[in-house]
Amino acid sequence: MSVPHPERADAPPDGGPSALAGPDDALPAPWRPFWGGQGPVVAAVALGGGIGAAARYGASLLWPAQTGGFPWTTFGVNVVGCAVIGVLMVLITDVWAAPRLVRPFFGTGVLGGFTTFSTYAVDTQRLADAGHAPTGFAYLAATPCAALAAVWLAVTATRRTLTGRHR
Repeated sequence: MSVPHPERADAPPDGGPSALAGPDDALPAPWRPFWGGQGPVVAAVALGGGIGAAARYGASLLWPAQTGGFPWTTFGVNVVGCAVIGVLMVLITDVWAAPRLVRPFFGTGVLGGFTTFSTYAVDTQRLADAGHAPTGFAYLAATPCAALAAVWLAVTATRRTLTGRHR
């Protein structure tokens, strides 16, 4: 037995529209797997990542780091980004049944592009190479501690605020 339309195993034998037809059926066959699968997620992450990276770059222009000094801008961006992701995760897991693309767009995209592990690593290396090893080690230790504390505090404060609101 053969399939009437090999590209669409769910097509009825008469060649008419399938009961399983969806909005992706109007797309050319090569694009269906992309847009019907992970394509929208990839697009949401890419768009959000561009926005987040642009915001981080803007912060570095507004508050440039002093050579050899503690990289306060990158530190602040990472801590603020972690706090915001703590709030976001509580809201979209505990409060709001968010649409499918909200988490990839805001969490992975915007906040992933805003926060930066690579700049943190480069800043640490530059401090060490420039002879500012104590500052580099302080930054190396302070960033993950402050970031984790920010997530915990944001999650805790958001949950307490939302619980108090329902009383």
